Amino acid sequence: MKRISTIVIGAGQAGLAMSHCLSARGITHVVIERGEVANSWRKERWDSLRLLTPNWQSRLPGFSWSGPDPNGFMSMPEVIRYFGDYAAASKAPVEASTNVLSVSAEGGGYRLSTDRGDWLCDNLVIATGACNIANVPAQASALPADIRQLTPFRYRGPGQLHEGGVLIVGASATGVQLADEIRAAGHDVTLAAGEHIRMPRHYRGRDIQWWMEMAGIHAAAVEDVDDVERARRVPSLQLVGSSERRFLDLNALRERGVEVVGRLAGIRDGRALFSGALANHSTLSDLKMNRLLAALDDWAERSGQPDLLPAERFDPTGISPAPRLSCDLSRGEIRTVIWATGFRPDYSWLHLPVFDAKGRLNHRGGHVAPGLYVLGLPFMRRRNSALIDGVGSDAQALADHIDRTRGRRAA
Repeated sequence: MKRISTIVIGAGQAGLAMSHCLSARGITHVVIERGEVANSWRKERWDSLRLLTPNWQSRLPGFSWSGPDPNGFMSMPEVIRYFGDYAAASKAPVEASTNVLSVSAEGGGYRLSTDRGDWLCDNLVIATGACNIANVPAQASALPADIRQLTPFRYRGPGQLHEGGVLIVGASATGVQLADEIRAAGHDVTLAAGEHIRMPRHYRGRDIQWWMEMAGIHAAAVEDVDDVERARRVPSLQLVGSSERRFLDLNALRERGVEVVGRLAGIRDGRALFSGALANHSTLSDLKMNRLLAALDDWAERSGQPDLLPAERFDPTGISPAPRLSCDLSRGEIRTVIWATGFRPDYSWLHLPVFDAKGRLNHRGGHVAPGLYVLGLPFMRRRNSALIDGVGSDAQALADHIDRTRGRRAA
């Protein structure tokens, strides 16, 4: 049995940022990691993926990106190297290749059972992220057995796919990027699109992330929104990590030969059934985009930003007059299905009464229970809490709280 003041679970951007902040305050801690530093980036991303945020926005406490292309987008090997360099510079005390089996309360603190022994701690920070398990709907079990099924965790590149058509379910950032790549590799691609948010990569000559930061949208706090739970579930923007494309939206995909249909509503008697609400979802997506662009224009005018191109609006999403509503899966037209239907966290090892009726972790600004914290979740404290650039502020706040309360609970 080992005892230590604070344990951080996870050595991705959140766990490493937390470790840096704890070290800066002289708080003894260890970072427990199931694999290596940046393990999910190493093992659970497809080969061609690039960050959706530009290099200049890769900022962590005490560390930032440095290189010749601030407006570029890091590849996965570059992301892994970046986090490895951060861990080394911070001298993060990472216990690698250590799986957490269970967490329970003990003696006013917490007991962690791992496959390499048990730990006791006063403070525990869960920094495992929100994307541990791919959301695969129950209807997946109704697919014919000869159709290959993949999630974004298992997909690496088009070479994995069966010959023939591919159905991608989900049209947020992951879905549109995979549809684009797989179509370019020569496959017929059908994209089932439900709720989504269309967004230009660049607007008025600047990257959309520049606008989100400068206009204060990323910094919006939970107190600034009417329904934070709704805000936490907003789909990821339809973006790709590229300085060359204005859009990777449904229009662009259709121009490249991707067939766009409505949300996958079910699978019945060997047929995939698609919703007839594609036009409504697309109209709502255009409305949200234009509402944001109008807010950005207002901010630019108020702040007197120089060197911006004129304000502009874009053609609406084009919808086929009669998108098909079903597909016979028994005919061999579709050979692979990719479930780009989102992700959820995995807390199966957390044996504490800290969940709501829907099984979601209860927290307030990252505070779960006395001495128990979570870090790196969407809109945890601010809109950018789950981004590399936003997790540092949350880590600083939690580290300050741990520092202020040292010894109080034991007393």
